[in-house]
Amino acid sequence: MKNMLVNRRSVLASLAGAASLAAIPRVGLAQESPVIRAVRRTLEVNGKAASVFGLIGPDGKPGLDFQFGQPFRARLENETGLETLIHWHGLTPPTEQDGVPDISQPALKDGGSYDYHFGNTRTGTHFMHSHVGLQEQQMLAAPLIVRETKEPVFDEQEHVVIVHDFTFRDPAEILAELQKGGGLHAHHGTSGGTMDHSKMPMPMPGMEMLNDVAFDAFLANDRTLADPEVVQVEKGGRVRLRIINAAAASNMWVDLGGLTGELVAVDGSAVRAVAGNRFPMAIAQRADIRILLPAEGGAFPILFQPEGLTARTGIVLATSGANIVRVAGDAEKAAVALDLTFEKSLRAVGQLPPEPVTRTEMLMLTGGEQGYQWGLNGKPSMHDTLFTVRQGDRVDLMMHNMTGMAHPMHLHGHYFQVVAVNGESIKGAIRDTVLVPPSETVTIRFDANNPGTWALHCHHIYHMNAGMMGVMAYSSAA
Repeated sequence: MKNMLVNRRSVLASLAGAASLAAIPRVGLAQESPVIRAVRRTLEVNGKAASVFGLIGPDGKPGLDFQFGQPFRARLENETGLETLIHWHGLTPPTEQDGVPDISQPALKDGGSYDYHFGNTRTGTHFMHSHVGLQEQQMLAAPLIVRETKEPVFDEQEHVVIVHDFTFRDPAEILAELQKGGGLHAHHGTSGGTMDHSKMPMPMPGMEMLNDVAFDAFLANDRTLADPEVVQVEKGGRVRLRIINAAAASNMWVDLGGLTGELVAVDGSAVRAVAGNRFPMAIAQRADIRILLPAEGGAFPILFQPEGLTARTGIVLATSGANIVRVAGDAEKAAVALDLTFEKSLRAVGQLPPEPVTRTEMLMLTGGEQGYQWGLNGKPSMHDTLFTVRQGDRVDLMMHNMTGMAHPMHLHGHYFQVVAVNGESIKGAIRDTVLVPPSETVTIRFDANNPGTWALHCHHIYHMNAGMMGVMAYSSAA
């Protein structure tokens, strides 16, 4: 079985966490099977109450935090009133514990529970989310942090930010409206929201489209910029942000404003540090960014803006006594589309062993026209086998986007290296989700070292539920 070769010292230098994160409960080494409750909760957005879901950890706080070297253990208890099932995004469990109904295990009925227990080989910033219908749009997601070391390596404060796009409407109604939109992707109306839909772009047929759903708000740790989370930090201190794009349908830009940071990990895997103040993050991707705060202190907004829109959300880092000025919920200009320029610049700290590729596959990303049907290899699917591999294969998968929208593609049960963009070879990042923009081709490389049947899909939840999902199966799998 092949494994990533990783320089441990480099990984520690890039990834190891420092301070305990108050927002996520830590699981002690002696504790077994912490309970994660899938629940309904009420959230106030723009002065209006909304019913959403949540994943509550053993201390009554969202998500889970545990240490590398201990097995993953959790008891999932379903209190939502509906069937649900949770996928451990970024981890590589055995296929029967991957949390995808009809592929890995049955959906969990309301009132039911399931005990997960598997060896974990992944560190870093990950998240957990529903893989049932459109529940992820209703915020059934939470952080999942795996720390490399028991004790902090660096003297730095750490904070997790999970970003959502939010709607007051029933996501099933939105999907139904999209499916009635013909050749254009319909923008739905709203009830009680603040989104100005007249600002939403409506392209001509055949033109690229950045967003096909209009949202009522964008949230960072459940809050808008009307009442953002204020994180107390130290003058001249170091902060590490673990950012999770848990949006259902919105690729984002991370904007550090007047600060400069270093991106040190993507999707939980170390990259050679990249300095900047603006970083792209597609749906389901994660970014670890280290920031050195000015010695004089102050208040520093960290903003998240979807491509193609002026709307944004964010948090504020503030030192003691700093004057916190309200930040407008709309930027002066719409954010540009995410492309692969930044992706091509990333270099993984860990590399695949130098072994030959034994299997090459092509996957066409298709659809999006009549009836809002999306697909893979020319047809809508949910559980069709796209291709098979054998255990021990080194696989190159070329994904060619033939549609007018970008697709964040996620392969379950494996992590991969981005090795080519539009035919240009690179030694790119290790990821589990990669964006494939319109008319472009991205090649990923992975080792077939986790036998089973695995979901492969677009992480835009409306595209996935409209057919852009299939499976990769091992030839030896049942």
